[in-house]
Amino acid sequence: MAAFSEGTPCWVDASLPDVEAGKRFYGELFGWTFGDSAGAAYGHYTQAYHQGRNVAALAPKPDGRMPTVWGVYLHTSDAYAAASRIRAAGGQLVTDPVAVGPYGTAAMAADPGGAVFGLWQPGTHDGFEVQQQPNSYCWTELYTRARDAVDAFYTNVFGYVAEDQDDAGTDYRTWSPPGSVPGPATAVVGRSLITDAFPEAMPAHFLVYFAVRDCDAAAATVRRLGGRITADPFDTPYGRIAVVADNQGAVFALLAEPDVQE
Repeated sequence: MAAFSEGTPCWVDASLPDVEAGKRFYGELFGWTFGDSAGAAYGHYTQAYHQGRNVAALAPKPDGRMPTVWGVYLHTSDAYAAASRIRAAGGQLVTDPVAVGPYGTAAMAADPGGAVFGLWQPGTHDGFEVQQQPNSYCWTELYTRARDAVDAFYTNVFGYVAEDQDDAGTDYRTWSPPGSVPGPATAVVGRSLITDAFPEAMPAHFLVYFAVRDCDAAAATVRRLGGRITADPFDTPYGRIAVVADNQGAVFALLAEPDVQE
């Protein structure tokens, strides 16, 4: 049985200029340990672990012109069928589905607003072995300027059911897997808008969140390790959040939820 529902974030990785520097940064920030490089056949992909369970991966950028980013992969039971739905719904395939050895099948796509995401059809690698706990993945948000187009796109591609968050103070929507009752208990992705409050050059993107026990302390560690703070820690109904960048420029968010347990 699949560990994730269709369209649920199941994996994240960082594309970095220097994986060894990334290992030092995230090893100190989150206490991650790292496996050996998977070698040239797999793009020197390096798995990250927290307490022995896989939580993410780091990979060297194959081309220096590519962005330094954290990317999210959405689970699918059939990457080829999902790729067809993406094209039919107005998206684009950045890379067509391809088998990654015995581990699974991957593809990269862009939605109608230009935000890039991955598809993952598992083989021997389902995805996260732990999430929603300190020092692991906990949430992702899509930031877009093309609200109506992307709302229709993700509904058509993944069958998401939506709930608008009227108390968010902005046009914010959450998506839950098909067949579920929409709401905070089932939501797997958030959708926000890139407004005039953001830099004009900011592209559409997914923002990956990692859970931490103390948002302020984690943000301070980011700064000490040579990263930068994009949005200082602030309180929300869901916990205390900061948006940061690592010492190579990959942006991510920190979230200290009130009830997170180790």
